[in-house]
Amino acid sequence: MNVRRRLIAVFCLFALLAMTAPMPAFAATTCTASMTNLTFPATTGAISDASATLTVTCTTGALSLLARAKVNMCVSILSGTDGAGTLNPRRMINGLSDPLQMQLYTDAARSAIWGARGNGTVPNFLPLQFDYSVPLLGGSQTLNATLYGRIPAQTALNAGSYTNRFTGALDTLIEFRYAEALLGDPPMPTSCLAGGSGGAPSQFPFTVNGSVPNTCTLTPKPVPDLAFGNVPGLITANVDRTTAIGLVCTGRTAWQIGLNNGLNASGTVRRMRNAGGQFVSYELYRNSPRTLRWGNTLGSDTLAGTGTGTAQSLTVFGRVAPQTPNVGTYSDTIVVTVTY
Repeated sequence: MNVRRRLIAVFCLFALLAMTAPMPAFAATTCTASMTNLTFPATTGAISDASATLTVTCTTGALSLLARAKVNMCVSILSGTDGAGTLNPRRMINGLSDPLQMQLYTDAARSAIWGARGNGTVPNFLPLQFDYSVPLLGGSQTLNATLYGRIPAQTALNAGSYTNRFTGALDTLIEFRYAEALLGDPPMPTSCLAGGSGGAPSQFPFTVNGSVPNTCTLTPKPVPDLAFGNVPGLITANVDRTTAIGLVCTGRTAWQIGLNNGLNASGTVRRMRNAGGQFVSYELYRNSPRTLRWGNTLGSDTLAGTGTGTAQSLTVFGRVAPQTPNVGTYSDTIVVTVTY
């Protein structure tokens, strides 16, 4: 009888120890994210595309040998520090606060704007779901997503380096709820705001960069001819005619246009030549009174201006002064040089 009592006592002791042994504790799940910078190729108004990579890692501390964790996450991108508070269209700015429109998307077709949860204009955030095992030493899962960017076609752009910094506390946001199970498969939280346990929100700073180079284009090209017309007999009075040089330069681009002396100049006197080798002198000017000769020396006798991003028309004022030419058809070729 005494032996049996001792066995019962030992059994009770084991039961008591089992009842008082601590159960494994649930470990908080944390999630962090990072985004590479998005850098567009230079554009002068045409579409420009680029992409960046979002990397998100969720980690759960040690639970038990057969534990699992699930995470339901919302990833939001807002307007950015330089975005003027708008998500559609988004924008970058240069050092003079000139805007350059751009947009961010969740898909390669660039049809779904990457917005922010709760935003009244663009509420479509990026949803992510994690499902991973959590063994005795803890577990984690990393997911990647692509950010697709586009600068749409646009006109009247100003030259410069453009940026939008998504580095502020309200520029990017990850929100998530998580569920853990020591054994079996926990249910996925209903959303990033409901179900399971709440995780700590965080940001993933990055920068969007773009550029508009200084460029100028003559349009049309070649420049329309300057025709002095027909003069019967002697040239007894000034013959004045004009043509126009069309120019499109990106905004804020400083330019100078020079005209050389042509193929038949004598010193600095421009001359037209006929098939027989005779000449008619003429001159080209930058102003209507024809007092400012249009030459090819930068900073001296060229025409200078600043681009607007739209077409500019620059008048060339020509004059044939009184003289006694031989009968014939006269012409010359002038080279137009744009320096910017």
